[in-house]
Amino acid sequence: MKYGVTLPPLREVIAKHDLQATKALGQNFLLDEQLLDRIAAIPGDLHDHAVLEIGPGPGGLTRALLRAGARVTAIEMDERCLPALAELEEAFPGKLKVVHGDAMKQDHDTLMGEPYAIVANLPYNVGTALFTGWLDGEEWPPKWTSLTLMFQQEVAQRIVGSPYGKAYGRLAILAQWRSAAKLAMKVHRSAFTPPPKVQSAIVHVVPGEMPTGVSGKVVERVTAAAFGQRRKMLRQSLKGMPGALDALEELGIEQTRRAETLTIDEFVAIARELS
Repeated sequence: MKYGVTLPPLREVIAKHDLQATKALGQNFLLDEQLLDRIAAIPGDLHDHAVLEIGPGPGGLTRALLRAGARVTAIEMDERCLPALAELEEAFPGKLKVVHGDAMKQDHDTLMGEPYAIVANLPYNVGTALFTGWLDGEEWPPKWTSLTLMFQQEVAQRIVGSPYGKAYGRLAILAQWRSAAKLAMKVHRSAFTPPPKVQSAIVHVVPGEMPTGVSGKVVERVTAAAFGQRRKMLRQSLKGMPGALDALEELGIEQTRRAETLTIDEFVAIARELS
């Protein structure tokens, strides 16, 4: 269900409030409302669902989420954007809460206070750090119900990477060992104002079952060691981790293999032995 509120075009909002995107904040604005509606539809039905948005800027994606019936909490660092977002608060009474601050310094679970989806065109300079923060908690399932996030296409491919692929590494394992991650949509650089130098893509992640008998911190340590020297054999890259080579022997994993040849299940099995 779409909520019909007539709003001025985003270009007018940007001109009215003099909102030029700044490189320092990693800003690139999306102005195509049809594209924004398609992005807001990726998580599924958002009617009366709590949604956290990071870096709304002039509020393009925020509009689409509100039109989809979501209750949005938006964290915005750039105070220049606050007047434009205040206009959206007026247009959708009781549906939008704007928090002025740094999303990296916020406790998102406490801020939201209920299960919530995360939907964001993430600022490029903090996107990966926010993503890993949402995925590396020991408590599972998390409070968030899904992540729908815009990244540089290269980063998106690393998140959905598979064994033996050039993009396969720590991000893929973090995103997939207890979640399902897929590339939901590619977005051409020309869709942004100003156009970034790289192509973008949207990744959709849904939390899954937590494997039994394994610690997230140990999974992180094993993958950090293995991919820290990804061209080396496991007997070299894991030798500094107490018990790791014994775990490989116990599991029948050849020590001459390299990190990119191991499946996610094999990494989980190693972490389970070490847990």
